[in-house]
Amino acid sequence: MRTVIESTLISADGVVNDPGSWAMPYFNEEFTREATSLLLGADAMLMGRGTYEDLSWRWPGQTGPFADAINGIRKYVFTSTLDRVDWNNAVIVRGDVVKEVTRLKEEGGGDLVLFGHGRLSHTLLEHDLLDVLRLAVHPVVVGEPLGSFTENPKTPLQLLSSNTRSNGVVVLTYRTARAEQQDGA
Repeated sequence: MRTVIESTLISADGVVNDPGSWAMPYFNEEFTREATSLLLGADAMLMGRGTYEDLSWRWPGQTGPFADAINGIRKYVFTSTLDRVDWNNAVIVRGDVVKEVTRLKEEGGGDLVLFGHGRLSHTLLEHDLLDVLRLAVHPVVVGEPLGSFTENPKTPLQLLSSNTRSNGVVVLTYRTARAEQQDGA
């Protein structure tokens, strides 16, 4: 069964929205190397409309290891509003998110990766479909607590690893309790 991994940029005060306005100063070689490695270890990305719109205008036409990885990977876009997606290897997924992600997990193969944290992530947490949560905690207080982490169901986590980058970003990787139960079964 595939593992669903979410990788999210988060500020010290818990903000996850609009990371382009506060996280960019922390993007460095370490970040690029880690994000590229995450994508290269996966078979596909899962994303909602917002993440698709944010990434699809930014990466096509770019070059380099991360751009090659994100442009080349299969992308499942969960949306009820988009009529088409033009980004390389992107397909629209309609219908029941829980049913579709369960089907993708059961297909087998490499990991399924999400970048960011929004409604899709919330749904996956709510239905025990998120296996690994990777939080890159940035040393900045944004002061606008609009992040969607406040709307999540209570989800016990087990720390798998922690790593401090040279720029002060702390990457915390957790396994959800549900994933731990499935691994032990």
